[in-house]
Amino acid sequence: MADPLFSIEGKRFFITGGASGIGRMISEGLAERGARIFTCSRKQSSLDDLTKTLADERGFDVKAVQADLSKMEDIERVAAAASEHFGGELDVLVNNAGATWGADIDAYPEEGWDKVFDLNVKALFFLTQKCLPMLRKAAAPPERLARVINIGSISGIQHPADNAWAYHPAKAAVHHLSATMAKTLVREGVAVNTIAPGLFPSKMTAFMMPGGDTSGVARAIPMRRAGQQSDIVGTVIYLASEASGFATGALIRLDGGSAL
Repeated sequence: MADPLFSIEGKRFFITGGASGIGRMISEGLAERGARIFTCSRKQSSLDDLTKTLADERGFDVKAVQADLSKMEDIERVAAAASEHFGGELDVLVNNAGATWGADIDAYPEEGWDKVFDLNVKALFFLTQKCLPMLRKAAAPPERLARVINIGSISGIQHPADNAWAYHPAKAAVHHLSATMAKTLVREGVAVNTIAPGLFPSKMTAFMMPGGDTSGVARAIPMRRAGQQSDIVGTVIYLASEASGFATGALIRLDGGSAL
């Protein structure tokens, strides 16, 4: 029998970047457990595949809208669409959308810096801002919390020796911003927590896992494997359910020990 402490059945989730990579893992895993999913992504083709697979073929409650969250007008539009879809209330916002850019330090372009910070940090803040009326309406503190779950990265904790110069400080900013949000919103019944994933198979990490083979990267991870869908879905379920009723401002490393 399912434990109601970890139930997310019927909960309303807004997941950004929910049609690919870790976001796709989250969307699918939550939909399979009875959650109502609203998601957005920049690529319409990814959204079409998501809704075809989860909604049309499997009958899950999934709504997907195209949006480029680096643009303020799209942030406002997609927040309004989520509000309309869920009747003005939102139980959980998962800020997952992100981008990276790699180049040698001498050649790193302003365009890359702005793209990474605009999507990873600025969009996260302003989308949360636009969703706050829905989150506040869904909350009934202290008994019932609304939740914001931000997806950071162990790249914002470690000091990686690569050329993604904007990505690492952007994810560190996500961690710090999340803690500040948590302190501000806790009295309104909105808990804010952060997950810092390590290596998971995704488009962003595909260059490290040719053909989807994770054995190479696994050798550098103390747990000797890359992350998998159950890892991220289980952590999101914890942070979205009553099981995390006393947690806010937490930063969960989900990396198989890589940041140790």
